[in-house]
Amino acid sequence: MRTSNQVILVGVLLFVLPIPGTFIGGGLVAALGVALRLLG
Repeated sequence: MRTSNQVILVGVLLFVLPIPGTFIGGGLVAALGVALRLLG
């Protein structure tokens, strides 16, 4: 599995956790994964 896919997966998992603060953090991590995917 590519590193960018792993980063996106971790971001999505953080995004859906019902813990305060993980919503924003998960969104940022998922966005980072998408950026890594687009940039190579």
